[in-house]
Amino acid sequence: MLDLKEFSEAIDGALMNGSPCILATVDAQGRPNLGFKGSMMVLDSEHLAYWERSRGQHLANLRVQPQVAVQYFNRDQGLYLHFHGEAELHETGPVREQVLARVIQPELDRDPERRGVAVVIRVHTVADVFKQRRLTRSA
Repeated sequence: MLDLKEFSEAIDGALMNGSPCILATVDAQGRPNLGFKGSMMVLDSEHLAYWERSRGQHLANLRVQPQVAVQYFNRDQGLYLHFHGEAELHETGPVREQVLARVIQPELDRDPERRGVAVVIRVHTVADVFKQRRLTRSA
């Protein structure tokens, strides 16, 4: 059974611990794009979220293809995780505000006008590489 809360401390503190998450998206032609996301957080037991402040290629990709992967690696914590899921964009509304309220200050400082978009990822599977286990969301 999938419960992302066990990874909250690591993911929520990833940037401050020097190990930000890496997001993978693809465009309409299937070309991948990778980038660090310092605001990645565990939103609840089945969702990751982050503040898409750059409004660049990742956002463009998510508008046409919601499938994503997120990687987290921290040798000191003994965690090497691959998350796979489907992203949903929240440009206005209460979910956007909920995510914005939890974004860490260094990421907020890079978006002083708060023009970002809340991206919520419904996680389907997590590969916990070091522990050689796979967690899957219930149907």
